[in-house]
Amino acid sequence: MEKKTNVIFFFSDQQRYDTVCEEVTPNICELAQDGTSFDFAYTCQPVCGPARACLQTGVYASINGCITNGIPMDLSCTERSLAECFNGAGYDTAYIGKWHLASHYLQYRNKGVPQELRGGYRYWLAADLLEFSSDGYHGTLWDNDCNPVEFEGIRADKLTDYAIDYIRSVKDKPFFLFLSQLEPHHQNTSGNYECPEGAGKEFENFPYPEELAGLKGDYPKHYADYLACCKRLDYNVGRLVEELKNLGIYDDTVLVYTSDHGCHFRTRNGEYKRSCHDASTHIPLIVVGKDIPKNKRYSHLASLIDLPPTLLEIAGIEIPKCYNGKPLIEAVKEDRAVRDNVFIQISESHTGRCVTTKRYVYSIKKCGGKNVYKDDYLYDRELDPAQRHNLINSAKHQEIKKQLRKTLIEEMVKAGEEAPIIKRRIFYQDI
Repeated sequence: MEKKTNVIFFFSDQQRYDTVCEEVTPNICELAQDGTSFDFAYTCQPVCGPARACLQTGVYASINGCITNGIPMDLSCTERSLAECFNGAGYDTAYIGKWHLASHYLQYRNKGVPQELRGGYRYWLAADLLEFSSDGYHGTLWDNDCNPVEFEGIRADKLTDYAIDYIRSVKDKPFFLFLSQLEPHHQNTSGNYECPEGAGKEFENFPYPEELAGLKGDYPKHYADYLACCKRLDYNVGRLVEELKNLGIYDDTVLVYTSDHGCHFRTRNGEYKRSCHDASTHIPLIVVGKDIPKNKRYSHLASLIDLPPTLLEIAGIEIPKCYNGKPLIEAVKEDRAVRDNVFIQISESHTGRCVTTKRYVYSIKKCGGKNVYKDDYLYDRELDPAQRHNLINSAKHQEIKKQLRKTLIEEMVKAGEEAPIIKRRIFYQDI
């Protein structure tokens, strides 16, 4: 019998797509040469809890009920959770790091997540609200028995230490490990990006991305430390890969690296994500390992909602029919598209819905009434990659807006929502 493929999901938090580059993430770039990188991967929900719920349930936030942070995940929305699928196929399942799917607001801020709220994972070393139970240099996780496990040292390093310890402990059984880091998310208790002391100096003169430069926001203060947090994640990816090779299981393992959403540094609204802009929605995605095409760039669209079925596809596990995403690996091998748009649900800053194609972004915003929205943004990323010029009322773009609106309504209905009433937006700002 062929040996089953181990699967590791290395999850960063609030990491922009453009941070994956030789200057910041040399190990990840080297890793990409050994696998496939996705140029057009986007989140389906640019905020922490809802994005995670989509991954664990395989269905959109409108179906799983986690439409904002602070809503505990209810697995009755899905046939089988991601972990339950792996459990049923004989895998050892483990979750380490940030969960963000148990608390009704701050219910589990300072205590362990009970077993029934862990999504089916059998090995557990995590915190529901890691951004409050830790900072960049020390903190607390909770184990299977809800006992506190305190750590001292750089948070990203310690979580990776725990992941390596777990991998070493697994004997003959295949494993699915979900390693959920907090970096490069800002530290909620301080508002800073808590990288290793002094590490941000390396990036003090690093150029700002085009869609940040010149806008109001806090990137001048924080961007260097943010990149330093990304580089520390890269260091730990390198450590993890080295350990897999030392244990002789690298060739039997698939490693997926991605993030829940990006970061616009308060340039588009009052905080860091929760908007339709690429800075919020465009995420890194790299898949490497057994049977994955090497040194390949996948130039078609992919969504975070596609990752649950893709992980099951990698492991040869039957995909629940209720899952909303599309498996990507065979499509990568055949270099074919699985979708012509990515549907994005936006919450907390406002209730919004968005479709992004490779060229356009079209977004609507709820404006009163049960199902009444208004046009919000339309961007042509080919002519305006920095997304500074809102074309929502451009006479030249009414036909493309009409087409995108039709697509958006269809995607909303497929995600279990009612077809909306969409009104024309009269007043708007360029950015």
